[in-house]
Amino acid sequence: MNNIWVLADVNKLPSGVTSTPVGAEETSAKVAVDHNASAPVTTRQKQGPGGTFWIFIILMFVLMYLMLFRGPQKQKQERKRMMQSLQKNDKVQTIGGIIGTIVDIKDDEITLKVDESNNTKIKVISSAIGKNLSRDKN
Repeated sequence: MNNIWVLADVNKLPSGVTSTPVGAEETSAKVAVDHNASAPVTTRQKQGPGGTFWIFIILMFVLMYLMLFRGPQKQKQERKRMMQSLQKNDKVQTIGGIIGTIVDIKDDEITLKVDESNNTKIKVISSAIGKNLSRDKN
């Protein structure tokens, strides 16, 4: 359907005649008057959430980064500090739940004394240490 537009003064139209063709969608428009021009300038406003939607998406990505990447990195650094601070005579708990006292540390191997009366010792790798009970009083 072709719409034919005729430029006319809207105030001088006969009664019952509108300036928009039948079936045309109405949009919100603002009329700004330019004092140097003879005709009003019409500007259309974009309707919709636009800016707030993108701010929400960016905040979601930041939150995902903090939860997925930053948290595990902090835990890894904390564990590395704990492993470097292990010394002889520290009481530790392994990830398997065995509690013992460090007798010897060689590279990646730690010797634990688990029973005082029988002088029972076990060797574990350093990644098997879960907590340093001497430092953590929890």
